Amino acid sequence: MERSDEDYMKMALREAQYAMDQDEVPIGCVIVCGGQIIARGYNLVEKLRDFTAHAEMQAFTSASEFLGGKSLHECTLYVTLEPCVMCAGAAYNTRIGRIVFGAYDEKRGYTRFGTHEGNGQPIVHPKTEVLGGVLQEECSGLLREFFRQRRDD
Repeated sequence: MERSDEDYMKMALREAQYAMDQDEVPIGCVIVCGGQIIARGYNLVEKLRDFTAHAEMQAFTSASEFLGGKSLHECTLYVTLEPCVMCAGAAYNTRIGRIVFGAYDEKRGYTRFGTHEGNGQPIVHPKTEVLGGVLQEECSGLLREFFRQRRDD
């Protein structure tokens, strides 16, 4: 049985929940190749005290190790929040075949600064397919809940 984009995004949401449980901004992702999850990641910025420890960066490293190479052109990244410029740049270098994200990030998302669709300079590889808004409400809801809890504390 082939899984849908929504199925894989639900798995990325589980990773985001792991981040939230550790008091990290709840962003999670999975990388899929040939119908198999080959990497998972969630934010570890606070735990590692490393601003580059985004979910995508964790997963790119893991996927490259799994495949034994740096090219992810046959893979899909499912991530709960639109990648930032740093993560989109890393995606460019991996040549990932597809990016599927949940919530749009109007402040820090890479599409604000340029896309492969003619809006500015490309940040992700021109051959990378991008689909945004998959389970958008669930993904943005988890982020809203996290920041609401922080304001209430």
